[in-house]
Amino acid sequence: MPLDDFDRRLIAATQAGLPLVPRPFDAVGERLGCSGEQVRRRLQAMLDQGLVRRIGAVPNHYRLGFTANGMTVWDVADERVDELGAEVGALPGVSHCYRRPRRLPQWRYNLFAMLHGRSRAEVEAQRGQVRALLGAACRADDVLYSSAILKKTGLRLNEG
Repeated sequence: MPLDDFDRRLIAATQAGLPLVPRPFDAVGERLGCSGEQVRRRLQAMLDQGLVRRIGAVPNHYRLGFTANGMTVWDVADERVDELGAEVGALPGVSHCYRRPRRLPQWRYNLFAMLHGRSRAEVEAQRGQVRALLGAACRADDVLYSSAILKKTGLRLNEG
């Protein structure tokens, strides 16, 4: 579905994030010359149509004191990975969890879960909880600790 002029202006007004004010949709609407309700309705329509996958907050874990961040990788039995992945994703300390295809023989892991802690010991304790939850369905695991802060961005329109 092609974007109309309002859609393009709405995306441009929100692509760097919503304003940090008590009524962010009203603030965006004011910039666009419409109501906050119109902004909410159009964003919901974009979600419903699949033009936008999600609208959410992206916390800066480092500024919140979570400086030991580790992407844990798990070799989980394929027939259980979806079920167990949902359980892992619901654990406190897990910001995101997803399934990826294996790349054998170099990469055996098919479940990824980002763990956040204030220390590596805290992340390792969470890793132990995940390992216990996965039980015998898990054949191997590892953790890759962050060495740099990567900037996350949302949708960007390229005009040109």
